Amino acid sequence: MKLVRWLSLGAAVGLSAVLWPFLQGEVALPPSLSKLESARPSGPPVDLGKMDLTRLDQRLSGITTPLEAGYRARLTLNPKVQSAALRTMKKYRVPEAGLVALEPKTGKVIAYASYLHEGDSFDVNLRADPPAASVFKVVTGSALVERAGLSHKTEQCYRGGRSKITEAELKDNPSRDKWCANLGTAMGRSLNVVFARLARKHLTPRDLTEVGGAFGFGTPVPFVVPNEAPTIDIPEDPLEFARASAGFWHSTLSPLAAASLVQTIANGGVTLEPRIVESVERRGNVVWTAPDQPRVVRRALSHDTAEEVKRMMLNTVNGGSAHKIFHDQKGRSFLPGIAVAGKTGTLTKHRENRHYTWLVAFAPAEDPEIAVAAVIVNTPRWRIKGPHLAREVLRAHFADQGVKGVSFPQ
Repeated sequence: MKLVRWLSLGAAVGLSAVLWPFLQGEVALPPSLSKLESARPSGPPVDLGKMDLTRLDQRLSGITTPLEAGYRARLTLNPKVQSAALRTMKKYRVPEAGLVALEPKTGKVIAYASYLHEGDSFDVNLRADPPAASVFKVVTGSALVERAGLSHKTEQCYRGGRSKITEAELKDNPSRDKWCANLGTAMGRSLNVVFARLARKHLTPRDLTEVGGAFGFGTPVPFVVPNEAPTIDIPEDPLEFARASAGFWHSTLSPLAAASLVQTIANGGVTLEPRIVESVERRGNVVWTAPDQPRVVRRALSHDTAEEVKRMMLNTVNGGSAHKIFHDQKGRSFLPGIAVAGKTGTLTKHRENRHYTWLVAFAPAEDPEIAVAAVIVNTPRWRIKGPHLAREVLRAHFADQGVKGVSFPQ
């Protein structure tokens, strides 16, 4: 198999880690994506990896950020979507939040917002401190399809498992298993014990680690700015393996990596390099322009697997754990006529009083225009959670597109 080489503008990423799926010989790029340039054209005149993406200058002409030696980077961000993200964060004074939104088919970053209500400033989107929580069910669901041949219709009966998973709850017992759900329903309602049981029946720790690696766990996102690698540590212990499969610890994500993960599902299993720099300017003159061609990082999953996982994720907004946040008090959708595929995640570090809430999503599900990842870190007193932030960004995007019945968030 011919290896595809790629170069990142940011921090160096271990080549063996990035090309892991190819080296394993388990996945292949389609012919249309396999003939890529082995290197970029001549690069920008300054080191873009030193950019501070929390220092943005927004004007009518677009969004820029300062570089060294008097240069400025013009960014791919949509000013209206970017404003909606930051306005929501500031309005509710969230303690800590990060949001990244991408075009799934090009990798262009539409919104990039990091916010801290107090304390020392840092870019929340680049840190892989938050636990992946139930967002990791996207990885487990992909493994159950890709490695075990299951589908969104596969059914599993269950009991318990709402906030923890015990050994007894992992054993099939027809007389005690009062409920049954298929994988699609389990994804939408985030039924922990369903994923835990199916993973223990059909997967191994190596399966889950390898599929996680195909999504990019264990290596930084190939991005213009250095970022922390999302972590994965799947235990061999059967009970802890089951818990990890459901998203109980053992994995972490940055908002940037989470956006890459959901972009992969939205793009039919192909991961693209997120691109945020459109051009570099100095004294009003454009001195470097980024190439238009999307950069393929890897094929993480087969197209059929990505489609199955998308079907699972549709249940999250359509009657699942994010249904309420996407509808007003009268039950009317904030995004009428737009199918949203997503996955929520929630975990709490009790000793630190840090409550993490996620939503990763893309829409419209049938032909994705936007993929978004949002995390909010709250204290015991909170006002909004991650799904609220992601919803407002989706609203801003589709309102900007002029979609009937969708209004800009206030």
